Amino acid sequence: MKVAVGMSGGVDSSVTALLLKEQGHDLLGVTLKFHEAPACETEELRVCCSPEDVKDAARVARRLGIPHLVFDWRRLFEEKVVEPFVREYLSGRTPNPCAVCNREVKTGFLASYLAQVAGAERLATGHYARLIDDPVRGRLIKRPKDLKRDQTYFLALVRKEDLSKLVFPLGELTKEEVREIARQHRLPVADKRDSQEVCFLMGKSPGEFIKERVGVKKGLIRHVSGKVLGEHDGIYRFTVGQRRGLGVSYGKPVYVVRLEPESNTVWVGEEEYLYSDALLVKELNLHAPLETAKELKGQIRYRSKPVEVKEVKKTDEGVVVKFKEPVRGITPGQVLALYDGDTLIGGGIIEKPLR
Repeated sequence: MKVAVGMSGGVDSSVTALLLKEQGHDLLGVTLKFHEAPACETEELRVCCSPEDVKDAARVARRLGIPHLVFDWRRLFEEKVVEPFVREYLSGRTPNPCAVCNREVKTGFLASYLAQVAGAERLATGHYARLIDDPVRGRLIKRPKDLKRDQTYFLALVRKEDLSKLVFPLGELTKEEVREIARQHRLPVADKRDSQEVCFLMGKSPGEFIKERVGVKKGLIRHVSGKVLGEHDGIYRFTVGQRRGLGVSYGKPVYVVRLEPESNTVWVGEEEYLYSDALLVKELNLHAPLETAKELKGQIRYRSKPVEVKEVKKTDEGVVVKFKEPVRGITPGQVLALYDGDTLIGGGIIEKPLR
């Protein structure tokens, strides 16, 4: 089978290529170039997609004896990921650029693109996730063996039609096992540190990154009672649930509970204001019909605990998802991932919490 491998220059994608080569597939290594930044590694920081990462991917491809292509997708990445990221923050939302990138650039879109231009039957990536073929629901994504590395949440926006084109060889391995395989085969990236940040931020916070693009946008910080507590330099520096760095005092802990772009106001309140048992998404991207789920749960952040879903209802505004218990910190712009047990069956971008 002709399989393209998304090679980021890290150990995960490198071992992915190695495993498929050992299985006898006809491989094509593909690396995407998103920016011209220098190597992005310090003692404190490690982000991907630098020119050094492109070189590492090429070194691994040479060692494995497979062809390697580099696509300059800087313009596409800027248009599909970076610009929407900035717009979302300016509109008082907290986007998840990695989930959007998996749909629009790196995973789903890349699989379709390579099928057309290179005849690749599959795209393999180093995601820690499993793919299963359900006899009734078809191809679905499932949580991996290594739950500490679970990346299924970031795949919730990938379109159903793209799942048949994907391969995740690391789903049955732990990170430690992956590194050991790399060492045994003397891959040059065996001990390379993992990426830890959103690649295009280059170690900056979202607020710092956006400030460089749009400048200071001063506004008020108000308590939910209406009292003015202070000023801010831009609502893009805040996210729902944030407590530190507010620069205000109220005599007791307060958190960001809402961002209002129309008035450029950051609303803060006590922790109780962070809880809600329902949310709205404009539309759901489904990998399987919701009615087939036996144990439907929703996850509102990458590291948050999935919560049992009570009801999913279509309305004129969009889709309302109700939980069986209150959830803390439902954040507009983040991804709601829906699971049936440990099987991902879809997701959508959160529009707002409902109270």
